[in-house]
Amino acid sequence: MTDHSGRPRSDHLLQLAKVPAVTLGFWIIKIAATTLGETGGDSVTMTWFGETTAHPSPNGYLIGTAIFFLALVLFVILQIVAKKFHPFLYWATIVASTTAGTTLADFTDRSLGIGYPGGSLLLFACVLISLGAWYWTEGTVSVQTVSTPRVEMFYWITITFSQTLGTALGDWAADAGLGYGGGVIVFLAALVAVAALYFATSASRVVLFWMAFILTRPLGATVGDFLDKPRAEGGLNFSRPLASGIIAIFIVVCILVLPQRPGIHPGASAKAS
Repeated sequence: MTDHSGRPRSDHLLQLAKVPAVTLGFWIIKIAATTLGETGGDSVTMTWFGETTAHPSPNGYLIGTAIFFLALVLFVILQIVAKKFHPFLYWATIVASTTAGTTLADFTDRSLGIGYPGGSLLLFACVLISLGAWYWTEGTVSVQTVSTPRVEMFYWITITFSQTLGTALGDWAADAGLGYGGGVIVFLAALVAVAALYFATSASRVVLFWMAFILTRPLGATVGDFLDKPRAEGGLNFSRPLASGIIAIFIVVCILVLPQRPGIHPGASAKAS
């Protein structure tokens, strides 16, 4: 961790972060978690509360947001209380943030009536504000420094806003004429471009991480919509609860099979060597 002058802070150098190391496995599970967030959130607001039917339950998007937000708050509290990185707890919190992001984005775009462009711009501003407050307070927004309650709060607030923004971007892209298949191609191409910058340039790794983190959300959202939306709308018309169950099982298998280790502070390896 660094202060505003860029000097490392010695008091946290040897602590492990309470989030996973950013590896290929991390991104595989992250995309699956965002897809589950889309299908799971839609299962509640659209399938159970009927928000996209002729006879929706009153305030379905708002109720769905409240349900998933409460789950998110609970998991974040458990994350903060935990003394070390726990893979299943971490990814459960990520899934809670993606489902809350799905329903919150739908509430912002549809129930508030500001549309996909307005919702995306509002949520993008929220992401920038949360990152700015985090950087101003800690001198960095690197996820490798997530080991104290204050940094964890900044992390999860930023995560939730980024998940919500990603949902709005995915819906905006699909509604703008790209369709769900076209949206998958566009956001996948954007992720490939970020990966190319990572391997071919010396661009800030922290900036590239947050770019990739935000872009995986609309990719997962469009994949989720592609799975469960009607064929007339360009989807495969899978049952939302069934699709959610399959994706959840896939995530559990990935957590068990793919290496899961906590990230470390940038100064830790240097000091240890």
